[in-house]
Amino acid sequence: MRYAIALDVGGTGMKAALMGADGGLLHQARRPTRREDGPQAVTAAVLDFAAELRRVGVERYGEEPAAAGVAVPGIVDEVDGQVAYAANLGWRDLPLRDLLEERLAGVRVALGHDVRAGGLAEGRLGAGAGVDRFLFVPLGTGIAGAIGIDGRVEAGAHGGAGEIGHVIVRPDGPLCGCGARGCLEALASASAVGRAWAAASGDPTAGAADAARAVAAGDPRAAAVWADAVDALAAGLVTAVRLLDPRMVIVGGGLAEAGDVLFRPLRDAVADRVRFQRLPSIVPAALGDAAGCLGAGLLAWDLLSVEVTTP
Repeated sequence: MRYAIALDVGGTGMKAALMGADGGLLHQARRPTRREDGPQAVTAAVLDFAAELRRVGVERYGEEPAAAGVAVPGIVDEVDGQVAYAANLGWRDLPLRDLLEERLAGVRVALGHDVRAGGLAEGRLGAGAGVDRFLFVPLGTGIAGAIGIDGRVEAGAHGGAGEIGHVIVRPDGPLCGCGARGCLEALASASAVGRAWAAASGDPTAGAADAARAVAAGDPRAAAVWADAVDALAAGLVTAVRLLDPRMVIVGGGLAEAGDVLFRPLRDAVADRVRFQRLPSIVPAALGDAAGCLGAGLLAWDLLSVEVTTP
């Protein structure tokens, strides 16, 4: 049986699978990233996990993987296989594709950005299946984006397309981790909402999910925090709508789990700001935290020009 390795590398853990040519997941596994041990340990953990997946596949199916797809955070050059920058992993100018292909005994490797891989999966197998133009925006620790065009995701000239989280929506706003002020990520990510609600509630352990529950329960302090984040998010999305004219905006990540508590005011806030553009539909993502791994598998099969359809 032909199969591909799919590996999604995150800041704290890795999700992986062996994926068949029909998109089905034949084997799934998870491992820690070992970020606390430094960037070399992270690299070793990724290479070891990929080698383990190859071993499982060879033992189970009697043949080498057809290809491997690996999704990582940061600035990824998908042409030369370098990870130019991955702050939360400590990587700079890492030739990850070469290292993986050497460790996998010559198996071809496709390297991609984690959010673009997730967007690829959502566009082909999830909420955007059949949609010609979409924007995938996961709201988690940070905010990034994937620009979907006719079944593929645009990487940009330098691997940086879709960084909607660093669109400045309030120039006098809070300092962002990138060094700028007022970035969307600093105002509307799950982390930002969690920080704002912890300060407003006086509970240092509170997070974004607690804020959403408090909003649903009618807490006016939570409502104010939530409204501020939704206002910022709507401003960022309208900028994207004006530039990209997507048919659909797919919102994922931890904050999207709030459901209608997020989507009802967000749709209204976007509609209030749009003047002459056609409104896209704004929908929740369908694949959850499996999107990155599924997208990595799709990257592997795309490397071989094999069409993967919904299982």
